[in-house]
Amino acid sequence: MRKFVVVDLETTGHTPSKGDRIIEIGIVVLSEGKIINEYSTLINPNISIPPFITNLTGITEDDVSDAPKFSKVAEEVANIFKDAFIVAHNVPFDLGFLNFELKSVGLDPLHQPMIDTVELSRILLPQAPGFKLGQLSEYLELQHDDPHRALSDAFVTAKLLLYLLDKLHTLPYETVFQLKQMEKRLKSDLDLVLEQRMDELSFQPLLRDDLEIFRGIALKKEEQLDAPKHDSTISFGELLDEMYQPNGSLVKSMVKYEDRPGQREMSEVIFDSFQSKQNAVIEAETGTGKSLAYLIPASYQAYIGQERVVISTHLTQLQTQLLEKEIPVLKSLLPFEIKTALIKGKQHYLSLKRFEKELISVQQDNYDITLTKAILLVWLTETLTGDIDEIQLPSSGQKFFRKVSTDSEGFVDPKSPWFSRSFYQKVRTKAQKANLVITNHSLLCTDITSDYQLLPSYQKLIIDEAHHLEETAAKHFGLRLDYITIQYLLNQIGTIQDGDWIKKISDQFPIISEILNNNQWDKWWQETKNELDDLFRFLFTYVIDQHSNQVTLNDTGRYQYRVDDEEGNNNKNWNTIKEMVTRLSFDIRDLIHILSIIQKESTENKDFSHGQSDDLEEIKPNIDKLQAVIDDLEILFLNNDNSLVKWIEIDAYGAKNAVYLFCEPIGISTILNERLFNEKESVVLTSATLTMKKSFSYIKERLGLDNKNLVEKKIQSPFSYDTQVQLMVPNDFPDSRYGNQQDFIYATCEAIYSLADITNGRMLVLFTSYDMLKKSYSILKEIMVNDDFMLIAQGISSGSRSRLKKNFQAFEKAILLGTSSFWEGVDIPGSDLSCLIIVRLPFQPPNHPIYEAKSKRLKQEGKNPFMELALPNAVIRFKQGFGRLIRSSTDRGIVFICDDRIIKARYGKYFTDSIPDIPITYSNTHNLIQKASDWL
Repeated sequence: MRKFVVVDLETTGHTPSKGDRIIEIGIVVLSEGKIINEYSTLINPNISIPPFITNLTGITEDDVSDAPKFSKVAEEVANIFKDAFIVAHNVPFDLGFLNFELKSVGLDPLHQPMIDTVELSRILLPQAPGFKLGQLSEYLELQHDDPHRALSDAFVTAKLLLYLLDKLHTLPYETVFQLKQMEKRLKSDLDLVLEQRMDELSFQPLLRDDLEIFRGIALKKEEQLDAPKHDSTISFGELLDEMYQPNGSLVKSMVKYEDRPGQREMSEVIFDSFQSKQNAVIEAETGTGKSLAYLIPASYQAYIGQERVVISTHLTQLQTQLLEKEIPVLKSLLPFEIKTALIKGKQHYLSLKRFEKELISVQQDNYDITLTKAILLVWLTETLTGDIDEIQLPSSGQKFFRKVSTDSEGFVDPKSPWFSRSFYQKVRTKAQKANLVITNHSLLCTDITSDYQLLPSYQKLIIDEAHHLEETAAKHFGLRLDYITIQYLLNQIGTIQDGDWIKKISDQFPIISEILNNNQWDKWWQETKNELDDLFRFLFTYVIDQHSNQVTLNDTGRYQYRVDDEEGNNNKNWNTIKEMVTRLSFDIRDLIHILSIIQKESTENKDFSHGQSDDLEEIKPNIDKLQAVIDDLEILFLNNDNSLVKWIEIDAYGAKNAVYLFCEPIGISTILNERLFNEKESVVLTSATLTMKKSFSYIKERLGLDNKNLVEKKIQSPFSYDTQVQLMVPNDFPDSRYGNQQDFIYATCEAIYSLADITNGRMLVLFTSYDMLKKSYSILKEIMVNDDFMLIAQGISSGSRSRLKKNFQAFEKAILLGTSSFWEGVDIPGSDLSCLIIVRLPFQPPNHPIYEAKSKRLKQEGKNPFMELALPNAVIRFKQGFGRLIRSSTDRGIVFICDDRIIKARYGKYFTDSIPDIPITYSNTHNLIQKASDWL
């Protein structure tokens, strides 16, 4: 084993060329797998240390005032690295800083081989929850005594490196060989390490009996299932007694189990609905424990009825939570066996056939694609599902995965060598054998509209997060089309001149080359590209030219324009668009015609040997994809259909063809009624937010639920909201509706800052507009002179929603600003969250295309769009936001609502009557801040 020198630096910032300097160096030297030396020193940077860095590291200006300058230790530090690998957690950062400082004192920069433990962790630990040093040390249980101090970080990085090198020794020869082929395109110099491992493996048989090698790729073998439990004839009442009684099996098996009376009640309502073949809507308030409450009757029904029960969730993370947390607990408690399966859409599963093909072609691979291939190779030695949600890919790795997902596969011949190993086929087989199948709303909707069955047959269904069903179904029954997707499809098919698919089949089969040349393929392909460019550029200009009252700016910074078929027919420019769409459709048809000739030839001509080219299998999928573009263009531009809402979105500051086209049905109640609720024996819908003012009427109407065969139940929360929460509304804020928006934002920011002082941060601020969030962030940055609080903002601070949430929980004094996606599904229990601020009541903008179309329809029906649509949507959203604060019986907190319409407007009662009864204080800001201080 070679010598590795692990380094970590603390610095005043990120960029040495802009004046940032090192303030601490930590070095650990490894040889033969053991730590043989360490080195640590503070450095006087000769500049002030930003408060944020002091906050993070604990290093103050006093600490470094007597420390040596870098020039004093430079030579000593450089000597430590002689004849060794340089190792760091994000090598470009540490090595970049070191070399900048070495050069500035006249010494040579370091040029040894290097290893980046971030990159190596991504490859060798594909299922880690994150790749920051703190996350990895927690995941691998490496002791990390003093995070953000150089020597402690270097020690942990050294331990991580040893762990990773051990992990490398568990990989088979084939995987190591493939990684070696990619090594030149990675940051880390792994050539010698991989070469040595291959030499060791050359003379050893396959060491792991949980792997198989197929066509040069190492795959994890299927596990053998445990012997089934002894079946039991227990009644449902007895099962509930056994589980829910004060000293029952739930109490014994779960840490921190809280008795929740509503949980048993919910289980009983669901089982009764199944038995009486009725549909049910159940609102289970926060704290009910609804996942277990529905899993118990679902499992029992599947067992005694010898049938399948399907559970559908909105988000894939809830599916994963059910499968990994709730169901294992349940299985350990049930006296009988249940078989479970999780099934998602094809786009979630890796296609081994596609991956094998991409593994061979490396000519155009950039860094992200090389890294993604390396991650997938190692993951294949670990995964049994092939479900991409198990791992995190780099940003453009997501795009690469679309190329190698089962969705991109087209038809797979059951005789294909990969068919028996297809992850998607395995998951479908498993679902056929399961009696509890977990899926998501999107696949559920695909299944009820599709000509062929995606889910195995079932008669009983539980829909969790049911307040999302309408939106998901509408998206699903609609369509979206954009320039990039069509462009990508055309480029993938390609021309005879380039290296793409059409060139490959043309080179393999002279007769195809002849057909393409005779039919002038390249000419029509270029013609199609030109028409596509012209159409989308024209659409971009068309939206820009519309009156500002017809175009709105949405949360993601895109302009939206609703297409009105009646108005469009009388508009000269709209007629030009229709002509352009017609021309583009004709051009695409010409391409389909040429591909159809090739397809006919390939099936009828004996000279074609299918065995020699997988590429021929792409003909039919490519024809289908091109035809789908024509169909979508016709629906969007050429067919008048009053039941659809159509709109265009453009990236205002994006490319001139960054145009996205959408359409959805205005209402989906009839479709759901006919194809779901009347088709199945029993459908149970549940969520924490289904009622408005204690009534289910709104959700029933939106989803098409009949009253005649419906059970309605509201399960109260077990929490004592009246003693756990205070709701406060200021009466002295400027009214933002009358041109005072800037004053309103300023007042909001002052309140945020004052409350944060009392709650020590631990605050979530929910906005309804991204624009208002950005302005508030800037003002808060100005107000916070001493960087007292860590300010984390969606869309400004980098990272996903769950990453921002984790960062928020990691800092002692933090404020988290969020928009749309933070109103729900964010769970921050305990003292991490003490204050929730709702800036505005969450009404949708009245000129949002979907809202506009629905309003128009309601007016035509003689109904009031505000009362029937805007208000119920806002109340349900408000309840979602309110539910972020109290997540257990010991939580306490303040809900501060900056929008006094909740008190003053006639409709305000709809909001306050839809949440639990809690004390409400309506007073001036000064009094509210004082009361918050006293109460907390």
